Order: sequence, then C-alpha cells, then structure tokens
Amino acid sequence: MSSNDIRARLDHLVIDADGHMLEYIPVYLDFLKQVAGPKMVERHVERSKTSPNAMWYALTPEQRREYRFGRPPYWAVPTSQTMDRAASMLPRLLKERLDEFGFDFCITYPTLGFFLFDEPDDELRQAGCRAQIVMVAELFADVGDRLTPAATIPTHTPEEAIAELDHAIGELGLKVAMVASVVPRAIGASADSNESERAVWIDCLGLDSEYDYDPLWQRCLDLGVSPTAHSFMQGHGWRRSISTYMYNQTGRFSEAGEAFAKSIFFGGLTRRFPDLNFAILEGGVGWAISTFATLVEVWRKRGMSGMKYLDPAKLDLSLLHDCFRRYGGETFSRLAGADEGSGFFSLAADGKISDPDLPFLDEFAAAGIEKAEDVLDRFVKPLWFGWEADDVMVPLAFSGSGLPFGAKFKAVLGSDIGHWDVPVMAGVLAEAHERVEDGLMTDADSREFTFANPATLHAGMNPDFFKGTVVENAVGALLADLEQSPAAAE
Repeated sequence: MSSNDIRARLDHLVIDADGHMLEYIPVYLDFLKQVAGPKMVERHVERSKTSPNAMWYALTPEQRREYRFGRPPYWAVPTSQTMDRAASMLPRLLKERLDEFGFDFCITYPTLGFFLFDEPDDELRQAGCRAQIVMVAELFADVGDRLTPAATIPTHTPEEAIAELDHAIGELGLKVAMVASVVPRAIGASADSNESERAVWIDCLGLDSEYDYDPLWQRCLDLGVSPTAHSFMQGHGWRRSISTYMYNQTGRFSEAGEAFAKSIFFGGLTRRFPDLNFAILEGGVGWAISTFATLVEVWRKRGMSGMKYLDPAKLDLSLLHDCFRRYGGETFSRLAGADEGSGFFSLAADGKISDPDLPFLDEFAAAGIEKAEDVLDRFVKPLWFGWEADDVMVPLAFSGSGLPFGAKFKAVLGSDIGHWDVPVMAGVLAEAHERVEDGLMTDADSREFTFANPATLHAGMNPDFFKGTVVENAVGALLADLEQSPAAAE
C-alpha cells in the first residue's frame, strides 16, 4: 500500500517533524555574499578545503592513521530518484509532492546547517548561520501553508544564539530553531594550537558550561519557540575510525541527544523552565528509555536518601579489622588496623567530606528530584524525540511496558527526507505504518506519533504556530481537547 493510500485511510493529519533540505551551494554562497560580502564567501570556500572532512581526502592512508582523521560522510544523499533530489532542494516542488508522500505538513531542517553552527571561526560561523536564516526565509516564503523551515542557531555563546534567534524568529518570522546542542571547546593552552592538535571538551550547554545559557532559554520562551537539538558527535571520542564512516555514524545523533538531555536534567534546566518544550531529533528514543530507567534507579541509590548507605562514617572499622584478622589470613591480620581509614573505600583521606563540600553529595539537587517520580517531570515530560520510519524501537515509546511508572515518551515522526537513509521519499509513511500493520502499535499510537506529538511540540509553545496552514483547524481542535483533559495532555 502506498503512502498516499495510507494517508487516505487515516482519520487524522500527518505532520513530518523533521524533513531535510539539501542546500544548493551556489545559492547559499549568493546569500552569504549578500549578508557578509564577497570576502566572507572567499573565506568560506577556503575553509571548506581545510575542514576536517576535506582533510581526510587530502591525506595519504599513512597520514590518516598518524593523525587519526575519522572517515567523514560520503555519498550521503540519494541519487537514483532525481525528482526526490530536486524536491529536497526546491521548496515549491516539495510542497507539490507532499500529497504523494502522505504528508499534510512538513517541518524542514537544513543539511549544511549541521556544519555551519560547528564552525570554530566566530565570524565565519555567525555569518554562515545568518546567511542560512535569510536564505530559508526567502526560499520558503510562499509555501508556508504546507512547509516551514528551521533556522540554524549557533550556540558558542548565549549572546550569538540570542542574536540569531531574534533575527530569525523575531524579525523574519521563522518558527523553528535548530540549536547547536553540543559545542566542542578547546582545553587550556591547546586553544592556541593547530586545530587538528587541539584537546577539546564537549559543552552540552546545561551542565558545567563556561556560560550561563538561561537567557537563551528564557528568550525561547519569550518568542514561543521550542529549541530543537539536532547535533551529532561524529569525529569526537571513539567516533574516529579512519576507514569506516558507518562506524563513526551509527548512533551519533542518539549519543549527542543523550549528552544534551542529561546536561539539561542534571543542570536543572528542565526544573527552572518547566514550560519549555525541547526536541531531540533523529536519534530515536531507545537511548532515552534506557537513560530514564537508569536515572530512576541511580537516584534511588545515590539520591540523598540512598547516600546514607554509602557514608564512610557509618563503617564499623573495628568490626572490619576484626574480620581481617579472622578471615584474611596472615597478610590481612598483619595489616589490620594499619590504616585508620578504610583504604580505597574512602571518599577522602580521612573518610569524611568537609561541610563546604556537603552540597556536592546531592547531585540531583539542581534537578529538584525529591522522589523517583520527579524524574518523569524533569526528563520525560519536557522532551520530544524524533524517530525515523525505519526505527524498530518506535513501539516502545508508547507502550510504557516494564518502565518505571509506565512512562510513555513523546515520539515524533521525522522523515529525514533528503538524506541517504531515505532512498525513496514516497515510501516513508508506508514504512512507518508497518508497525501498526504488524500489531506493534495501535491506531491511537500512530496518531500520537504522526500528528498529536509533532503538533504539541510546537503549538504547545506557540498556539499560532500552525496558523495559516492546512493543519490549523485540526491542531486547534487538538489543543482544545487537551485543555479540557489535563491527563491526556500529559
């Protein structure tokens, strides 16, 4: 059954929460020239020749091994369907084909934007993101009833993020913000080293950051925009195979999503901004289910109520040394009592933590976790998770089976059209619906996945998000129903 046929049988609309455009580079460079001048275009072109991705191809196999350059993406977009390629580049054509795909509305994310907001050069990064914002505002200007584009928001500092957010949302009227949720930062003296030799750490914005990002999140609230995270971890840590792109790619979005989610959880962001909807796209929700269950169990053991079982002061040293003498043989008997502390079991040399350090015992304090159920409010309820049609883990988000408190996760359909994992655009909805046909998801689950969850992600922050679109009335009715039924809204 075709995607179009499936859509005709559904009793609800379908919103694609994460399609992708392929930027035509000459067009992008033309906008970069308009925004920042011809010299910035020259810098972009030169930079493209020396980026880590480009360098892999410039190096010999021996040099790749020596410098450990990870193999970058290659052949990353489908080619056998020329009209699909054209649709991913031309918003008017994409709009014309949405009925064929079974989509009523599509939120379209960039591809080049992934690399623009990771650029370490401040001027080039900010100019590049500004050019992308201006470009999509113009290219999508006359298709707003069926499509809306995402703005690329760099986050190396809160100030630059707010500046681009204000320009994109406040001035140009865009409605979706793709924020860089992981920022590589040079460590210490390595900041002055050659880029390939820098030691870096990953700033996930919510915990242990060099900057206070609360003004950015407040600005998102003020503008009624949901920050959507779409970063990836390729090229960092163990994702640096010199020979295999698939080794580097598999799981890159989910690992970046987990890092960001834990950062905003432990940093207390979801407690301080309970009305802010976050989306973590393209990584699925399998990692989130596992992380949530782990957080609940870890809190039970290392929350303040559990830490009493780990306090070194509660260890009976005389009894321990007596056991050494009775059961430890000559070695333990000879050394029993030699250390008045408890050896490697101690947290400090004397087995104690000083009063100024006591707040560090409760690592869940910023998140405001006083009971296990609070993890639901701080980790599950504020987050939406982008899932692709071929992800077999989708049904787990809706079942709640075996999870603490029967937790259910807000998964949203993200088609990822435009990229290599969607060889035929018109097959996405049909593939997603296979879970229903196989009895793994109900029709109600499918409605949540393809309509209600994508709608509430954005309209929950901005009730006018879908105003003037073909889904306006249906989303309005959904919001009205949820207002009358708080339990359903949760």
